[in-house]
Amino acid sequence: MNTNLFKRALSAILLTALLQLTPFAWAQDGAAANASASRTGFTSAINDREPVDSLSSLSNEHRQVYFFSELHGLNGQSVIHRWQHNGQVMAEIKFEVGANRWRVWSSKNLLPEWTGEWRVSVIDGAGNTLGESTLDYTAAQP
Repeated sequence: MNTNLFKRALSAILLTALLQLTPFAWAQDGAAANASASRTGFTSAINDREPVDSLSSLSNEHRQVYFFSELHGLNGQSVIHRWQHNGQVMAEIKFEVGANRWRVWSSKNLLPEWTGEWRVSVIDGAGNTLGESTLDYTAAQP
């Protein structure tokens, strides 16, 4: 008889603990669902934490390019800018996000022979792609 009473009490404790933890799991999933990169793109420079222009192509006369991201809902997490040239990963730059709205950028020095498609993906700590943009790096016209 004491065994049955003990089992019922233990079941009640476990059920209470499960019900208390479930909203926490939902809140965590909801926070992840709200994470975003609202603006992403290539630019020739950053001024006052903002891109000065928006580039979709760039001639190889230029040797440096920036990638800008505005992040939302990622406070306390990390994100990566994954730079790819013609599908090959060339660099990964990791950022620690310090607020619910956070602006970050990275840059790449380009060699003139690295023409083709450049892609930067914004990746969260779980490996999800939050945004990406491409840039066509072309040979300068004579």
